[in-house]
Amino acid sequence: MTRFDRLLLIGCGNMAGAMLDGWLAAGLDPARFAVVDPATRDLPPGVRRLEAVGADGEYDAVLLGVKPQLLAEVAPGVEPVAGPGTVVLSILAGVELAVLEQRFARAGGWVRVMPNLAAALGKSPVALAGRRLDDGAREAAFALFEPLGTPEWVDEAEFDLVTALAGSGPAFVYRFIDALAEGGAALGLPEAKARRLALAMVEGAAALAAASPHDPGELARRVASPGGTTQAGLDALDADDGLRRLVGKTLRAARDRSAEMAAEARRDG
Repeated sequence: MTRFDRLLLIGCGNMAGAMLDGWLAAGLDPARFAVVDPATRDLPPGVRRLEAVGADGEYDAVLLGVKPQLLAEVAPGVEPVAGPGTVVLSILAGVELAVLEQRFARAGGWVRVMPNLAAALGKSPVALAGRRLDDGAREAAFALFEPLGTPEWVDEAEFDLVTALAGSGPAFVYRFIDALAEGGAALGLPEAKARRLALAMVEGAAALAAASPHDPGELARRVASPGGTTQAGLDALDADDGLRRLVGKTLRAARDRSAEMAAEARRDG
């Protein structure tokens, strides 16, 4: 079976760093990883820090983890190590497979990857879209990302919406937790207590939703009793279809911005 035993990270900021933490927490050998990033935090023991790309031989895969606008700057230095035996993995928002193919034409394949910061805990959805991957490389890519959560192959046409839902989604959940805590505090709870309760409630609700055979809509129905406190709150959320419209507007804005970034990347291409 094909394996990505030697992985080079170009950039190791918040997202790539969370992925590295997730891999190591899952038991992957740190000797499999090398990092090129002069600005990165201290690396975990056993992970090699390189001063330059190509200073450590050949790699099975190269993960691009820099800011998307830096792709044109870093690509010429990465291209020499992205040969036929190397798959280019990219977490660069908005950078399409066609752009990766243009920048790294000799590579053995290209994969767009969309995780979120829960990768550090092995709890992230991981959307994957690939091109020019044989069956072995496709399986190897999936296996590489399994320790980070739930990888799923998607059509690249879905990637902007997947980015909005699974990539940006945690920020929307955090904002909702914050709003719950602020609402509790505004109604009289001590602020610190309201935040602890809101966070514990969302953590437990998410864990139950993940484990339950019922979908979230059914779980909400089961929590609510006719005429009870939960139903009163749900009625407020559902009034004029307000929550659904707000969430739709939120996802549409994030999706459209992802599409704009892709157009900018093609233009800079």
